[in-house]
Amino acid sequence: MGHLRQIGYGRENCEQRQAAAPLEVSRRRRPGRGGLLGRPALIALAALLVALASGCGSEPGAPGAAPAGGRPLCIAGSTSVEPFLEKLAELYMREHRGARIDVQGGGSSAGVYAAHQGAADLGSCSRELTEGEKGLVEIPIAYDGIAVIVHPSNPMTDISLEKLRQIYQGTMTDWRSLSLPPHSIDLITREEGSGTRNAFEELVMGEHEITPGALVQDSNGAVRELVSTDPYSIGYISLGLVDPSVKALSINGVKPDPDNIKNHSYKLVRRFLLISRLAPTGQAKAFIDFILSPQGQKILEQEGLVGISE
Repeated sequence: MGHLRQIGYGRENCEQRQAAAPLEVSRRRRPGRGGLLGRPALIALAALLVALASGCGSEPGAPGAAPAGGRPLCIAGSTSVEPFLEKLAELYMREHRGARIDVQGGGSSAGVYAAHQGAADLGSCSRELTEGEKGLVEIPIAYDGIAVIVHPSNPMTDISLEKLRQIYQGTMTDWRSLSLPPHSIDLITREEGSGTRNAFEELVMGEHEITPGALVQDSNGAVRELVSTDPYSIGYISLGLVDPSVKALSINGVKPDPDNIKNHSYKLVRRFLLISRLAPTGQAKAFIDFILSPQGQKILEQEGLVGISE
């Protein structure tokens, strides 16, 4: 779906887009941890802001208001939300001649920051907002499960939440501890600033740290690709992005599927949000209305998410 990423025309004034007061870019503070993003996430944020500055930064004012020159509606942020927004944008542009929507990744924290600064019309986020971000407008669009994935050849089908936590703490490091043939566990996680990682830390790790020995990847797709080629690996991604190249595990005997998300029996669930500096207007509001319409919600459910009205 990468063909949906369109480039706006003309570089806008960066100082205008940065006029808003600085916003702390952080994941939720937890005891014993700093709230600021790590270096890789800051690099990703800087790259995203450069891309937005050259492509589709917002004019000062209400998000989504159609400026002169017909630039695209710009949405940036979560790599979990990104492919679903691309699908929605493709269908929306088919139905609305002349509409142009640019969907970019960068991570949830980068998306929140870009929306706050006006570098994007809307930010996309796959975690809850932090206390320092609560002044922004949040629009829930769907529920998503976090799927714990292994290689299809791995005979395991279920894992307890406690054992999953021990693996990611680094205290359980060999598959023999799970009654499988002995081999070290190849542990894969997401980068600091990722909404998927933030939600995983909240829902699985609690007050425990993810071991620094885990291999860090910067997108759901990268995690999925690594797990699909490594029989000894384990990772976590958006449930909506699980495909036959990997196997999603049950957690405490509960399968990660839309029905179990709807009835709240599957516990690794987070909201997908769109974020705006002010109440959306114009193009942004029209696209949000489309996402929240029965048609838009049906599309998200067909893609493996759970509608927000459920």
